[in-house]
Amino acid sequence: MPIASINPATGETIARFEEHDDAEIDARIAAAAAAHRTLRGTGFAQRREWMHAAADVLDADVDTAAEMITAEMGKPLAQARAEVAKSAKAMRFYADRAEEFLSGWTLDDPSAVGASRAHTVYQPLGVVLAVMPWNYPIWQVIRFAAPALMAGNTGLLKHASNVPQAALYLDTLFERGGFPEGSFRSLLIPAAKVEGVLRDPRVVAATLTGSEPAGRSVAAIAGSEVKHVVLELGGSDPFLVMPSADLDRAVATAVTSRTTNNGQACINAKRFIVHADVHDAFVEKFAAAMSALRVGDPMADGTDIGPLATRSGREDLVELVDDAVAGGATAVVGGSVPDGDGWFYPPTVLTGLTPQMRLYREEAFGPVASVYRAADAEDALRIANDTTFGLSSAVWTEDADEEERLVAGLDAGAVFVNGMSISYPELPFGGIKDSGVGRELSAEGIREFCNLKSVWKA
Repeated sequence: MPIASINPATGETIARFEEHDDAEIDARIAAAAAAHRTLRGTGFAQRREWMHAAADVLDADVDTAAEMITAEMGKPLAQARAEVAKSAKAMRFYADRAEEFLSGWTLDDPSAVGASRAHTVYQPLGVVLAVMPWNYPIWQVIRFAAPALMAGNTGLLKHASNVPQAALYLDTLFERGGFPEGSFRSLLIPAAKVEGVLRDPRVVAATLTGSEPAGRSVAAIAGSEVKHVVLELGGSDPFLVMPSADLDRAVATAVTSRTTNNGQACINAKRFIVHADVHDAFVEKFAAAMSALRVGDPMADGTDIGPLATRSGREDLVELVDDAVAGGATAVVGGSVPDGDGWFYPPTVLTGLTPQMRLYREEAFGPVASVYRAADAEDALRIANDTTFGLSSAVWTEDADEEERLVAGLDAGAVFVNGMSISYPELPFGGIKDSGVGRELSAEGIREFCNLKSVWKA
């Protein structure tokens, strides 16, 4: 894929960008390594001041940054503004909480280990490579960068090739707040050059948000170099609806959860597993609400769903839907590519899916909802866990015993009860199985790229 901004609403190329050559890559790695030596010597108070200043810069740029996001990857402009605001909020969260999260602990009875004092300290690792996706081009980066820099690490960003303007904006954001030159740098490189950067001895760790194959590749390289990784990969999140649920609230949340970001989020609800007693009523209400959404220009007020970010992404989605329909599934709503320019795809609701269909196993990255009929709560759990993914999930029930059983039984990194799965700076974020390893956000996220050092004193 060329490094280029292509408007997904029209298919027109906005701008192309030259790749960084080997000399520039080396210079940027060197700058990040030098910045780490400076940054690790600063205190939390200084880093807090710089991070707040960088957040202020991002807030001031909200309109231009949001328009850039929408132009490059197609999400509705209101959602792009919300992404920028959420990113600035996370920067302030880590600015104010980093010292607390990295305070370490002291052993209550040091004599148990033959010491007069024993305690732990968290220290930064160094230069961390971040390989990031296009679907949240600011937020995905900030949720790594803010904690990493507050811990005293520095970052190198290999962003998705279709959001180079976002990459270049982030290249200077932290320096504009006062961080030392080189603290966070973007690399305009293709995927083929990631291995060389990760194997560089000045790069000590990596984080990747993206596809499962990309995660496996980065993990294999990092493993051979004995370097730490955090991976946030795909998701096929289940949304379980039981008879006791508030059906209208569940349907309204289901629509938002499936279609936010044009349906292109790892934690979008994708599989709607509905108890047989309320299945038909849910499908009727859900289909009506999905068909009422407005698809169109993502820059226009009132647009609910814009285009998919890439032509290949739409092609992949079409293949999944066509395969399901050919195998006997029913497209209650949507299911076909509209006429006109751009990479649009309509809100789609499918029923009658079976394990033989690709959509049963694979992640649908777009506004396509799969609805399954469950005989009871145990059957709902069986369907929900019959996947290689385990990112997040949602449960809708007013039965306390049923809630406890479903929360305990779901194979996922998070369960949201009577609400929408979403990421918060305050909560750990990550998955199990093929959805990845490690955690982002909260105290766990900032500690991922730190050395937990034990200190023993006689």
